[in-house]
Amino acid sequence: MSDDIRSGVTPRRPPPLAPMGGVRYGVMMTLVLVGLMLLVGRIVDLHVFDRPFLQGQGDARTLRTDTIPAHRGMITDRHGEPLAISTPVVTLWANPQDLPADDIQRLMLARALGQELDALNERIARYAEREFMYLRRRMTPEAAQQVLELRIPGVHAREEYKRYYPAGEVTSQLLGVTNIDDIGQEGLELAYQAHLAGVPGKRRVLKDRRGRLVRDLALLQEAQPGGDLTLALDQRLQYMAYRELKAAVAEHDADGGIVVMLDAQRGEVLAMANQPSYNPNNRAGLDPQGLRNRAIVDVFEPGSVVKPLAMAAIMESGQFDKDTVVDTSPGWMRIDRFTIKDVRNYGELSLAGILEKSSNIGMSKLVLQLDDPLVPEVYRRLGFDQAPGTGFPGESGGSLPAPVRWSSSQWAALSYGYGLSVSALQLASAYTAIANDGVRMPPSLLRLPEPPVGNSAIDPDVAHDLLRIMEESVQPGTGGRRAGVPGYRVAGKTGTVRKTSATGYEKDAYRSLFVGIAPVSEPRIITVVMIDHPRGDDYYGGAVAAPVFSRVAGNALRLLDVPPDAREPES
Repeated sequence: MSDDIRSGVTPRRPPPLAPMGGVRYGVMMTLVLVGLMLLVGRIVDLHVFDRPFLQGQGDARTLRTDTIPAHRGMITDRHGEPLAISTPVVTLWANPQDLPADDIQRLMLARALGQELDALNERIARYAEREFMYLRRRMTPEAAQQVLELRIPGVHAREEYKRYYPAGEVTSQLLGVTNIDDIGQEGLELAYQAHLAGVPGKRRVLKDRRGRLVRDLALLQEAQPGGDLTLALDQRLQYMAYRELKAAVAEHDADGGIVVMLDAQRGEVLAMANQPSYNPNNRAGLDPQGLRNRAIVDVFEPGSVVKPLAMAAIMESGQFDKDTVVDTSPGWMRIDRFTIKDVRNYGELSLAGILEKSSNIGMSKLVLQLDDPLVPEVYRRLGFDQAPGTGFPGESGGSLPAPVRWSSSQWAALSYGYGLSVSALQLASAYTAIANDGVRMPPSLLRLPEPPVGNSAIDPDVAHDLLRIMEESVQPGTGGRRAGVPGYRVAGKTGTVRKTSATGYEKDAYRSLFVGIAPVSEPRIITVVMIDHPRGDDYYGGAVAAPVFSRVAGNALRLLDVPPDAREPES
């Protein structure tokens, strides 16, 4: 019993709650009913009258349009051998916001990707506010599948293609490369990007909220593969030319070198080798010097290898014939303020003798007697001072100064290969006129469906005479004797030219050259060899470049199954 009861005091009860006023109650119930009616009305509206909107919102969260990668076109040699192909690869990407924070799963992912855990965590943190990041690009399908089998949330795959070059460094400067997105960046990959690149396709897919594929719904647009490209190149000749060039550059401790081989009748490029080179399949530690296709992009003073071309202008002038004799004594001469020299005093020389001995004095005396500037005119007809027209990125047209107020020394220098610049490809193309009855064939990097129409550059009779004279220049006892090919008649010209720098001609730096035609009876190939700055006692074209021509041309003639045409020695 409580103390209040025992004391006789009645306890006080709390006052009763005041009842809600009728007006206020009615307002509250009205608001609740109106809210319910609005909610029901919106539900009915979405499900009956505005159903497409609701369906669209749901589809936006589940339906996706995926891109189907297009296969890049293949590049092949003239016989269909692959030089550049695209192989399927897988790129892994992730939504950083969906990646688990669990250290164990992160460690498993890093190991499967071949990465360090700290590096992976750092990248994830850097992309934490975004919904996309690459985990690793261009993985083999097998390696990517091992990562996907871990079933780590937020990790996704995308199919792509990677360019592969079976010939590696042998054809790298000519073909060029593509970037990580399979877009051409150098060489023919860049020049024919629009042709080689395909058109990606599209497909409608259903994915869950984590971006995982649930169902493939429809193909919206088929992927269109890129077009193939067939080069004039013969892979057999290319391998052989590159091997011989690389060996020669190493043997002479040279800075680099070039070999260009053309089909004499069609102008097609059968081989184009450069040193230094690089492996396009593994560009780690790439030396930028190896990227340039020196045969097309680089130009240089050609030296004595243009003397037969200058001689064509001299013979066409009508002022001289092949029996003309020039006195080159005493082996040097002063023109303006310059001294021109021969290797020694050759005395009286015929036109053939001037080419055979490579006499600067003989060429200078002949050119200075010409009434008109025929030498630069013939040079231009032969393709100098104009781009070859191959479409190769950065191809150079060289330079040929206009004959305005030229001094006598400049006219003379032009006849023996100084004062102008050409590329190796331009040189080879110019020599097609000598091999092809005076008609120059424009060079082509692509295999031609039909024989091209050439340009008449020099008189046919002059071309025949020059071919015979150049054949005598590679006989035993001449400076070009090492260019001979057993079993075949060869015509050619050596050249040794001093290199230039920002301050003028370098003292002990040369380029060694040889340009040859084989076989003489029915010319099939024209080959240019240039060795850049050979070091050592041998630096003359006849000692350095001519032997490379002999090996390259000899192997090429046998690979092309060209019958020997050498005269049988008299018994």
